[in-house]
Amino acid sequence: MAVLSTRRSGTPTRHDPPLAMRFARLGLAILALSVLSGCAALDHGILNAQGRVASHERHLLLIVSGILLFVWVPVVILVPLIAWHYRHSNAKDAYRPKWAFSWPLEGFIWIPPIGIVILLAFLLWPATQKDDPYTRLAGRGAPVRVQAIALDWKWVFIYPDQGIATVNQLAIPAGHPVTVELTSGTVMQSLLLPQLAGQIYAMAGMRTRLNFAADHPGHYLGENVQFNGGKFAHQKFPIVSMTPDAYATWMARARQGTKALDAATWARLSRRDTTGPETFSRVPSGFFNHIVTATGGASHPRSGQHPATQKAH
Repeated sequence: MAVLSTRRSGTPTRHDPPLAMRFARLGLAILALSVLSGCAALDHGILNAQGRVASHERHLLLIVSGILLFVWVPVVILVPLIAWHYRHSNAKDAYRPKWAFSWPLEGFIWIPPIGIVILLAFLLWPATQKDDPYTRLAGRGAPVRVQAIALDWKWVFIYPDQGIATVNQLAIPAGHPVTVELTSGTVMQSLLLPQLAGQIYAMAGMRTRLNFAADHPGHYLGENVQFNGGKFAHQKFPIVSMTPDAYATWMARARQGTKALDAATWARLSRRDTTGPETFSRVPSGFFNHIVTATGGASHPRSGQHPATQKAH
């Protein structure tokens, strides 16, 4: 706050607070906003893991972060101390212009980082094998198969065993393993399920796989984290984890719908635009495999078209 003082003439004079005080207030305001805005990010991020894969990745992240503190803390402490000790005004310490080498200093510089790299290698190699997205998870019953197609700016999820599809919503049974095949009907994209399974890319003409499971019923976030145009920030969708009974009820209701993933619908979905959640009760057989083999990076094949996409080109 500005301070008012009185000159000899009696006229009030305004004194602005010191520059350091203004910067301190600005820093506190930024810190407060960061803490408040970060609460939602923590709730929907890996630190609030809700699946076996994400839980193990969180555990590994905390261990690695703790190990890297042995690199970060000495640097943060020693750099200002060294800068202060060798300041221009410090004339008390000896000046050694011919000093060039020290074995203790070399050991301090090289041995800890080498040890940390070796330790991280022993930790990360088995963890990489365990968290391989292509490895199916053991769980109750057969895995739920989902085929995901990335478009601009939406996701299409096909349930091939049930013959239905959804847009911008993924329903799964809690406690059951889920295996997802991914491809893209447009540019390369990246699927991120921060609370369940991490991140994996989806590319046109190719297929990748992701395996995960949700421990409990709930609503989780899924999104594309590979920039793909103007409405990239809107390409998010809810992952709805349900009890097995609720999932069976949802699936039965989805099958009773009247909307089909036909040529006209695919043409509409392929436009570069956002859309709300949708459910389709009928999907042509082999639709996902055809998209993988025939897109070639475009939204629609130019030859050998699947019946559902013949009019969409």
